[in-house]
Amino acid sequence: MTSGEALQWVTQTLLRARIDDARMEAELLLGHVLRMSRAQLYTEPGRSLSTAETKDLRRLVRRRLSHEPTAYILGHCGFYGIEFYINHGVFIPRPETELLVEKAIELARRAYCPGKQMILADIGTGCGAIAVSLALALPQARIHATDISASALQLAERNCRRHAVDGQIELLSGNLLEPLLHPVDMIVANLPYIKNSEFEDLSPEIVDFEPTVALAGGEDGLDRIRQMLEQVPGKLNDGACLLLEIGLGQGDAVTSLIDSYFPQADIELIPDLGGIDRVVQVVPQSSVTGRQPSIHTRE
Repeated sequence: MTSGEALQWVTQTLLRARIDDARMEAELLLGHVLRMSRAQLYTEPGRSLSTAETKDLRRLVRRRLSHEPTAYILGHCGFYGIEFYINHGVFIPRPETELLVEKAIELARRAYCPGKQMILADIGTGCGAIAVSLALALPQARIHATDISASALQLAERNCRRHAVDGQIELLSGNLLEPLLHPVDMIVANLPYIKNSEFEDLSPEIVDFEPTVALAGGEDGLDRIRQMLEQVPGKLNDGACLLLEIGLGQGDAVTSLIDSYFPQADIELIPDLGGIDRVVQVVPQSSVTGRQPSIHTRE
């Protein structure tokens, strides 16, 4: 079997199983087995597969047909244009979270003062995708990355070393903000926000393979966000901000929740390209800067 024939076979097999983005996933699986780039798969379609490669490819396809996510099968995935090690102990970074990273970078660059190191905190870091992305974009910043899972922190450490930012990122074990010993200038968090009632509608790739602790947000989807908000006092410097990723339709509930904890906060809902409110920006102590508290959505 040639690489061109193999690509066609994997694509058709995944299509029959109604797996989304079958062609792209076929390219990833075949490229992994043959150690070839996507471009090489198309420029070298006559490359013959060995018996061992054919066996390995069939094994990976069977795993994908069982609904195991490709990122877990390959042991890595891309996020924000960066490759990260991934395993079954962590949530797979999603493209929608890139908006959270973009906003954090934008705000950090705007607030940067020469000679003063900015301190950021990535809460619930998982594989470290957010922390590493921020570190690479903000080389002058110091980043604390927390997680309650020891195995997640081990994987995050591997990713920090892979991208040579292990000297810039401090990994901290503990629940949400509890490990932070000193106030920071920005808190960035993509916490679990899936409601209990929504689990039955999730795909097998998510329900059967991704860690529930990284997904479940309780009855209203806001349990972990609520818990973190309770920990915020004393964790932010004056004028600092908090950035949260939220789920579909949670904008009003989250802003109401934040307002109950910080009545003087300046709260902004930031939509993604599809117009869905995806990120909440909060400045809890707006009264310190003399601004009037407000809640608004960016158009």
